[in-house]
Amino acid sequence: MFAYKSRILAISIGSMLTLASCNAQDSAKSAVAPAVSAISTAAIATVNGAPISQTRFDFLLKQSQQQGQPDSPEVRKSLRDKLIIEEILAQEAAKKGMDKLADVNTQIDLARQTILIRAYLQDYVKNNPLGDDVLKAEYDKIKAQMGDKEYHARHILVEKEAEAKDIIARLKKGEKFEKLAEKSKDPGSKAKGGDLGWAAPSNFVPEFSAAMTKLQKGKYTTEAVKSQFGWHIIKLEDSRATQAPPFDEVKQNLRQRAQQQQIDKMISDLRAKAKIEETGVTEKK
Repeated sequence: MFAYKSRILAISIGSMLTLASCNAQDSAKSAVAPAVSAISTAAIATVNGAPISQTRFDFLLKQSQQQGQPDSPEVRKSLRDKLIIEEILAQEAAKKGMDKLADVNTQIDLARQTILIRAYLQDYVKNNPLGDDVLKAEYDKIKAQMGDKEYHARHILVEKEAEAKDIIARLKKGEKFEKLAEKSKDPGSKAKGGDLGWAAPSNFVPEFSAAMTKLQKGKYTTEAVKSQFGWHIIKLEDSRATQAPPFDEVKQNLRQRAQQQQIDKMISDLRAKAKIEETGVTEKK
């Protein structure tokens, strides 16, 4: 299928940057919230003599507030009931010996490790802030890669050159490009008449870009264009000066992307320093 390069700025700085950097952002959002300042050892309830700590309740209350829930008697009662039910179920599971099961303990170990990792990444991001000057430099770099023009194109992608030649012949006879696009191998555009929307040439593979930028408005390629994905027939709907979103509009997405790059480098450096011995067999037998 036609895998386009990630779209620069309007999409690169928007959705792609969100895609490219979501690990760092998700880690910060889902990391364990800092412990409440006043930790109490008091219990909010007991279940069969086992206490449910005030600390656990305060932690859940803080999480609830961070998710937009107001602090109200109803919310507090709901959280207390939740903790009580969970304690009852946990005790029942322990009675059945489920706390001794290997799979259960493996999941507990993995959950603990995940929480530690998230807390570490949250701390790393907090202690390695990125200034606007760094983000502006990245913005300018991506903006330069876009060039001064963007194009609105359609395409039909087929597997064989003979298929492409047949489609071109039918276009010459007056058949509609949008209708013939239903034969395209590209699932992302075939239902839209082959429409690819507005994009910079750098978003596409070189063969595609070279052919597209040579077309006049409203014209299509009279020879099939070969790429790693198959054979393309390209139609140019229009072109215009590049319209980059303002820096302030995309700054947060740029920050997420840069943070992810920071984290990737940090992980790479830590791995390089670590003494790793691969001793077990992980390959499929």
